[in-house]
Amino acid sequence: MKCPKCRNQIDEVQCEDVTIDRCVSCQGMWFDKGEAEALSKDWIAEYVDTGDPEVGEAMDEIDTIYCPRCDKEMNRFFDVEATGLAFEHGKFFDAGEFTLWAENQYL
Repeated sequence: MKCPKCRNQIDEVQCEDVTIDRCVSCQGMWFDKGEAEALSKDWIAEYVDTGDPEVGEAMDEIDTIYCPRCDKEMNRFFDVEATGLAFEHGKFFDAGEFTLWAENQYL
């Protein structure tokens, strides 16, 4: 599977009973349905979100992104009011974004 942002390899990472997909280069993470919600506790988010938030911010400049599952071009969805984050098809978080998203789930 390829990263929708930098197109490098995505590896599977096991956390609790959930397997997430994390890019070996930019550290962005892809979550299948329900996985992000299952891992949204603050300490877990910080544990799996190992990337540099500055790299994640730089990745926001990439406009054309492709689904790591089907390789089709993805639409971006925004949750700017709650978190300031842009969500792509499925749940893909650039480095540092999953921690920010998780912190805002229980407000």
